Amino acid sequence: MTATASASAAPERELTDGFNLVIDALKLNGVETIYGVPGIPITDFGRMAQGAGIRVISFRHEQNAGNAASIAGYLTKKPGICLTVSAPGFLNGLTALAHATTNCFPMILISGSSEREIVDLQQGDYEEMDQLAIAKPLCKAAFRVLHAADIGIGLARAIRAAVSGRPGGVYLDLPAKLFGQVMDAEAGAKSLVKVIDAAPAQIPAPAAVKRALDVLKSAKRPLIILGKGAAYAQADDEIRAFVEKSGAPFLPMSMAKGLLSDLHPQCAGAARSTVLKDADVVVMLGARLNWLLSHGKGKQWGEPGSKKFIQVDIEPREMDSNIEIAAPVVGDMGSCVSALLAGMGAGWPAPPADWIKTVVSKRDENVSKMAPRLMNNTSPMDYHGALGRLRTIIKERPDAILVNEGANTLDLARGIIDLYKPRKRIDVGTWGVMGIGMGYCIAAAIETKKPVLAVVGDSAFGFSGMEVETICRYNLPVCVVVFNNGGIYRGTDVNPCGGADPATTVFVKDSRYDKMMEAFGGVGVNATTPDELSRAVNAAMDSGRPTLVNAVIDPKAGTESGRIGNLNPQSVVKKK
Repeated sequence: MTATASASAAPERELTDGFNLVIDALKLNGVETIYGVPGIPITDFGRMAQGAGIRVISFRHEQNAGNAASIAGYLTKKPGICLTVSAPGFLNGLTALAHATTNCFPMILISGSSEREIVDLQQGDYEEMDQLAIAKPLCKAAFRVLHAADIGIGLARAIRAAVSGRPGGVYLDLPAKLFGQVMDAEAGAKSLVKVIDAAPAQIPAPAAVKRALDVLKSAKRPLIILGKGAAYAQADDEIRAFVEKSGAPFLPMSMAKGLLSDLHPQCAGAARSTVLKDADVVVMLGARLNWLLSHGKGKQWGEPGSKKFIQVDIEPREMDSNIEIAAPVVGDMGSCVSALLAGMGAGWPAPPADWIKTVVSKRDENVSKMAPRLMNNTSPMDYHGALGRLRTIIKERPDAILVNEGANTLDLARGIIDLYKPRKRIDVGTWGVMGIGMGYCIAAAIETKKPVLAVVGDSAFGFSGMEVETICRYNLPVCVVVFNNGGIYRGTDVNPCGGADPATTVFVKDSRYDKMMEAFGGVGVNATTPDELSRAVNAAMDSGRPTLVNAVIDPKAGTESGRIGNLNPQSVVKKK
């Protein structure tokens, strides 16, 4: 037999390419859903991923897809995946990636990109941009894969970076040429990596645990603050046991509401000012002393030096970020709280009765003051009457996910609507950024399989409102309530020059956002009283159909910048 004949008789090798290797790597690591927007150069990738059994949710804008991926990471503790096209699409997703990193949500932004040799010589490729360089300052880690054989390692590194330690956003750059690279299928399969123990436990030092317990035991007026880091950890039983054993009042930050029920006897949410000012020892579980807590300083916190802080966080650099931390405990939340519980032993002393009595008295007083405002049935509605009805609906449906954004809509809903189970409230997070609403709704419905109620201001809705088409396209059980007062903060501002243009904060009068949902086959309702709002939302939650309720709020209702107007500088110079 000749050499030529021998070669022709050899069986053909099975081949694979970059498209299939990325898909296989994702599936190997348990990725079930991709959020994104199709287009050059990842159009075929989306089709192939869908054909391989991965659910691919296509959005109308990459920022909303990125927000969906980020909150999917928060809800599941696995990195949410966002897929975008190059350059402008990548930039649209970058806002969500930075937001995920700031909020410690695990997310991977995967973007197609131009070829390196063209980008590096700046030769003017289609949507040419050095995306890796742009992403690096805004995320936890960034990687580029140039060779098909490195796809498995690249994705493994991205997954580990996203979920280990303090979670965050990761960028994975895939140049267009990578997808078409061909290699031996057997070698390709061997190159893939299944990530093992991506977020290993980080055990706190015994000395740190003892120090924290010594400080806590010395407290006369203890307070526990629960942050979204505690909610993310899914160490719910341990945290509940620690709080209850301590006997201390607890204050939940907005996305930690429901970690213990807002109706729990130790909850001090309605006595926030009192506990922050008068506590002498503050235990922070997964919360940061950033602007949301006035950096641990100022009148809100009472006399300087009047408090000792115990802080539990997985990131050691978080300690002493604003003020001295008397007892830092570094490790993952579950391990730290379990160690604190074990160290408390039997017979842990209850806080002084006079402290508990003071907190309970102030809480009950504030709740009583608020109650009548939540019962009104005026038309047009004010925020309190409308939110009072939604409060009742959530109480009757504690498994529903509440998505909340806006200015007054956000600030007032945070205090009025009680939550009863963990991770049922998701909102604008650390940055207070607008536009998370519809992306969060979509991911929450998909990842939890629970009904979703979105309570959003009309301004906030404008950032992502077109995604109601996405909600209808995938027939998701989402009810969106738009608090429509005709403007940003309120709809009564006027042009100071008296010209034809409206004031900068005013929208079209009598807008009907409900018609948008109807246009895509969903249910639209216009509600002008709290009772109408209650009926519409209950019907939506019962039916599971995509619904938008246009809740007509008094245009005069609302204050400048909600409760953070102090962050909006005012000019002191008047032009003559």
